[in-house]
Parts: sequence; structure tokens; C-alpha cells
Amino acid sequence: MPWFRQAPLTTLLILLNLLVYLASGLCGGSFLELDNRTLVACGGLYGPAVLQGGEWWRLLSAMFLHGGPEHLALNMLSLLIVGRMMEIYYSRGIYLALYFASGIEGFLFSLFAHPFGVSVGASGAIFGLFGAIGGFALFHRRRLGERYRVFMREFGVILGLNMILGLLIPSIDMSAHLGGLVLGFVGGYLAIRSRGAFWAFLAGTALVSAWIAAVWLPAHTMILLVPAA
Repeated sequence: MPWFRQAPLTTLLILLNLLVYLASGLCGGSFLELDNRTLVACGGLYGPAVLQGGEWWRLLSAMFLHGGPEHLALNMLSLLIVGRMMEIYYSRGIYLALYFASGIEGFLFSLFAHPFGVSVGASGAIFGLFGAIGGFALFHRRRLGERYRVFMREFGVILGLNMILGLLIPSIDMSAHLGGLVLGFVGGYLAIRSRGAFWAFLAGTALVSAWIAAVWLPAHTMILLVPAA
């Protein structure tokens, strides 16, 4: 497989997403559409289960679940495009760190925006990779010259199309996109500038996110549950 030789990490992530989709389809009895009950049972992000039930593992498992074939196809095509670029410009360790950190951060944004909703998909992680490529181009903008403007224009078109599709498909969580994109952009820029600064940024983000997830978000959710006087 030429894709595997050129981008083995990206290929493995795509295969893993496909396998999880097949498994969730078997569990739900349909490969055309997975309802929220099936997605939650398979590990989807569900606010009360995470914030009140302590099921934090859902921040990871939900990254590999998708609500239907269109959702899966869009994400895997995007991952193929941006993942191959990531394997050229970044090490595999940084690639994986940005992928999972962006996905988790995206879901934390989702918990804040939709604390009682169900969210699934690799979108936050993939938008983090898009952000990292943008950070790479920003760092090298002087060396790239005119190519930087061309690249950013094309990059903006791809990102914009993904945003539009996200708005057109109700099940796609735009808050997760935003969270992943911001973390990926900052992390991608720092990874090129200084490895130490990159890992310090991820460590600091992890600590702050852990406090928000463990302390602030549960308290925020409980306030929402209290009926108005």
C-alpha cells in the first residue's frame, strides 16, 4: 500500500477509526446511522457521564467514534490530507501528541458548550493537525515568501470547506473543532520554534485542562442543573 509507506502513522489512525466504526455498527445493528444510545454505549462523550460519573476515558474513546458514514468519510479524507503533511514536517511523537491533545481539548470545549449533549468524532484532533500545519507555515513565512501566501490561501479554503460542512451537518460539533484548532496552531508553531517550549506548553495545557475538567466544569454543570427560583 503506497499510502502506508508514505504515511504509516496516518494510515494506522484511519484503519483504527474504520475498525471502531465497524465494531460500533455491529453493536448498534446499523452501519448507516448510529443513534446516541449506541454512541454512548460504545464510549461516546456524554456530559453527565463524564462530569458527574467520572468517566474521563470517554475523552479518548469518543475520538474514534462517528455518527454515520458521511461523518466518518469526511473526517478520514481530511485526516488523509493533513496527516500526510504532518508526517513530512513533524516527528511521529509530536504528531501523536498534537493529535490526541487537540482531540481531548476539543472535547473539553464541547463539554463547556454542550454539557448535556453527546459528541463523537476525530474532528477536534484533525483540526488540531490543520492548526499545526498553519503554525508551521507561519513560522517559515519569511523563507517561504510568496509560497506562504499561496499556501495559506489554499489552506484557508480547505479549512473553510470543513467549517462549512460542519455547519451543514447538525451532528458535527463546531466547538470541538475550535478547541482542537487553537491548541494545534499554538502547539505546531512552538514545536518548530523550540521542542522544550512545545512540551512545556502541552504540560501546562494538560494541568490547566485537568483542573477545569475535574473542578470547574462539574461545578458549572451543577449550577445549570439547579432550577431558577
